[in-house]
Amino acid sequence: MPINSRFLRLWLFLAFACCAGRAGAADDKTVIFFGDSLTAGLGLDDPASEAYPALIQKKIEAARLPWRVVNAGLSGETTAAGLRRVDWILRQPADVFVLALGANDGLRGIDPAVSRANLQGIIDRVRAHDPKTKIVLAGMMMPANMGEDYVRAFRAMYPALAEKNGIALVPFLLEGVGGEPELNQRDGIHPTPRGHALVAETVWKVL
Repeated sequence: MPINSRFLRLWLFLAFACCAGRAGAADDKTVIFFGDSLTAGLGLDDPASEAYPALIQKKIEAARLPWRVVNAGLSGETTAAGLRRVDWILRQPADVFVLALGANDGLRGIDPAVSRANLQGIIDRVRAHDPKTKIVLAGMMMPANMGEDYVRAFRAMYPALAEKNGIALVPFLLEGVGGEPELNQRDGIHPTPRGHALVAETVWKVL
C-alpha cells in the first residue's frame, strides 16, 4: 500500500521533533539535594511541590534554565548514614551536589569531629565520582540547650569544611526560619510551606 507523501512528511517531522526533545532533556544538568527531613519536606501536605528543592525547581523553570532538581532527602538521615548512601545516589549524573546533612547528628549530640569526618567523606565520594561536580554545603546550627562548647564546635565545622575543600557555603540553611514559631510546624523543627519558601530563597542566592 503506497504511503501518502503528506503523511510521510508529517511522520518524519514528528519523529525528528520527538528525538530533538529527548536530546534536549538528556542535555539538562542536574542538581542533587542530599539531605535529611528538612530537605525531604517532612510534615508538608505535598513535599513534591512544597519542599524547598521543589521550589528551587520552580525558580529554575521560571528562569528557563536547562536544569533539573533531584530531591534525595531522607528523613532521619545522619552524616554516617549519608556516607553509606551517597554512592547509590551518585549512580545518576550530578552537576551540582547540595550537601545538607548534620542536623540529626547535632540533635543526637554526636561529636562534631565525627560529623565533620563523615561530611568530608561524602565530599570525597562526590569528587571521586566526578571531579567537575560543583558542591554546595548547607550549614546548620544547634540550639543553645546543647551547651555553648558543643554549639560553637558544631557551627564551626561547616565553614571549615567549605574553606578546606574550596566549595560554596550556605552559612545556615534555616536562616530566618529556625526558631520562628510561625514558620515552623508544631514540632518547632520542620518548616511550614512558608518556611520552605524562605529556605529556597536562601539556597537560591548561593546556587
